[in-house]
Amino acid sequence: MLLYAAYGLDLDPSAMGTRCPSSPVRGPGWLTGWRLTFGGEDRMPGSDDGALATIVQDPGASVYVLLYDVSDLDAAALRIWDQDVYRTLKVRVETLEGSVMAWTFVLDAYEGGLPGARYLGGLADAAEAAGAPADYVHDLRQRPCRSND
Repeated sequence: MLLYAAYGLDLDPSAMGTRCPSSPVRGPGWLTGWRLTFGGEDRMPGSDDGALATIVQDPGASVYVLLYDVSDLDAAALRIWDQDVYRTLKVRVETLEGSVMAWTFVLDAYEGGLPGARYLGGLADAAEAAGAPADYVHDLRQRPCRSND
């Protein structure tokens, strides 16, 4: 089993359960020294999603994550799904039980651009489903985004 730190749409345990059925939730945590941002809008031509979620190092910030114990088969499926746009990275996650190392995805593109409204709403919904604090979810919902019309 591999420990995966989800910060995007994979935060939603139901969606992740469908995508990776043999990978149970381990629990919540925080990536300290990282911030959630968006980029790679040009990597998804024709998509209404706009810029995609990623993380970048920022000493004064933190990102809520949900940890999953990912099976080798599910890890391969995740990598195939995201290999064209994201790369994997090892990160330190702070949990109530202490610090653990996990892998996550980071966008292989420059930071910048606005996410689409539906995509950003999906991220906020996923964070809420994962038990993120209300202020974290609120901040997601208040971020600037582009219209999907």
